[in-house]
Amino acid sequence: MIQTRVRLWNIDEYHRMLETGIIAADERVELIEGQVIPMSAKNPPHAATTLCASDYLKRLLAEVALVRVQDPIQLSQYSEPEPDIAVVRIDARKYIDRHPAPHEIFLLIEVADTTLETDRKQKAPLYAKAGITDYCILDVNQRQVYVFRQPDIEAYNLEFIFQEDATVSLIAFPEIEIQIGKLFP
Repeated sequence: MIQTRVRLWNIDEYHRMLETGIIAADERVELIEGQVIPMSAKNPPHAATTLCASDYLKRLLAEVALVRVQDPIQLSQYSEPEPDIAVVRIDARKYIDRHPAPHEIFLLIEVADTTLETDRKQKAPLYAKAGITDYCILDVNQRQVYVFRQPDIEAYNLEFIFQEDATVSLIAFPEIEIQIGKLFP
C-alpha cells in the first residue's frame, strides 16, 4: 500500500481560507487536527436541545462563567472546533481578539441526535488531548448525558452516563448542581 502524506492546515491558514473565500462564509466546517471537516446539519431536535441547554446553563452560571453557543474555541495550532456549547472563563471583552483556549474552558458540550459516535470517538479524544477536564454529550434520542472526565493525552479515563432524573456538578463549580432533565426540551 502506498502511503500518502497529508498536508495539515494550521489556524492561520484556515482563517485565510475563510477570508479569501476559499471556504464560503456560510459553509459549516471546523478545523480538527489540521483537517477542514464538514459539520453535521442541525436538525430541529438538535437545535431545540442546544437552545434549551444553553439557556439553562446561562441562568445557572450567570455570575461565574460565560456560556458560548456554537462558537469556535482554539485547542491548538491545528484545531479550532465549534462545540455546541462551551462554558468558559469570564472575559471582560467577550473574547473579541481571540477564541477561548483550553485553560479558559470549564466545560464543552456536544449535542448528538445523529452524531453520537462521532462525538464519542472523534471529539472526546480531541478534547482529552487538549486537557479539557469536563466534556459532555447530550444524547437527544435517549435523553441522557455522557460525561467524560480525567483526560490524558489520548482519551478520557472516566465516562459516566446520567439519565434524565439525575444531577451532576461541574468539576470547576462543584457547588452548582445541574439537573439533567432541564438540559432537554
